[in-house]
Amino acid sequence: MAKSDDQKLKILYIRDYLERCSHENHPVSTAELLVFLDSKGISCERKTIYRDIAALQEYGLDIVQKKGKSGGYYIATRNFELPELKLLVDAVQSSRFLTAKKSMELIQKLCSQCSHYEEELMRRDILVSGRVKSMNESIYYNVDAIQDAISKNMQITFRYFDWGIDRERHYRPRAYTASPYSLCWADENYYLLAYSQRHGVTHYRVDRMAKIQSAEEHRIPCPQLTGKALTEYANQVFLMFAGEPVSVRMRFHNSLINVVIDRFGRDAILVPDGEEHFCYTGKIAVSPMFLSWIIGFGEKAKILYPDAVIDACRQLCQEAMAQYDA
Repeated sequence: MAKSDDQKLKILYIRDYLERCSHENHPVSTAELLVFLDSKGISCERKTIYRDIAALQEYGLDIVQKKGKSGGYYIATRNFELPELKLLVDAVQSSRFLTAKKSMELIQKLCSQCSHYEEELMRRDILVSGRVKSMNESIYYNVDAIQDAISKNMQITFRYFDWGIDRERHYRPRAYTASPYSLCWADENYYLLAYSQRHGVTHYRVDRMAKIQSAEEHRIPCPQLTGKALTEYANQVFLMFAGEPVSVRMRFHNSLINVVIDRFGRDAILVPDGEEHFCYTGKIAVSPMFLSWIIGFGEKAKILYPDAVIDACRQLCQEAMAQYDA
């Protein structure tokens, strides 16, 4: 039988077809592979299919042969199992910092990592439209530019903007310069943790940065954003609202233990306080967002110390109540 010019590609076509079209419940027969190869202009015999599959197995591809009338070949082990892909798709769908367009592009790439049959199962649950998403399509390039500057130990310059009531970008007056140290995903948004000569240790929303460029100067050393201190800073900044870190003692009802663990981590030291309450003391960057978080639990959460934070909480409550006084 004459060989076509595409014979060298035959084994690659076989691999691609098995990855996309084979499944434990839908094995691919030798006859099916022959028809597929013929559609690609490649003619071959059954015995060459057997040799190619044996070569792929020797290479490390987990191809299993299913015996019987409806038997054939299928890939048993893939780079990603279906539950792993579903987990990644869920993360992409729920990520606010990704635009709807970029979310769909990423989901499409994730779906390509499984068979057509599994892809159909995954697509049934995909819902991106209607969710609150970023409007900054360039966030991918922002992340790449920031990572590049971090790896080269260089500062960056960028413009920072706010969304106006007209839904348009309104850039702040001048360009920013900062020493980038890390990217942090917190509370459904992506942040850059950096040091600025103007603002000190600070952070920026990545989806509100634009025109990022690497500066000619090396990063300014910042011990607060290096090593273990970096993690401590990220944990102290509550909902990414800056404030002076203060040791705050709080008292919670036992029904909030899951909330406290989720917020402060499993390493948080919880001290029983009677039969129905426990106390937690931690370094907190006190901000209106932190105080609002405490207030939201009503009588189930209370700040015990220091007095300055208690006064700030009381003042925030009074200001809120004043809006609703007749």
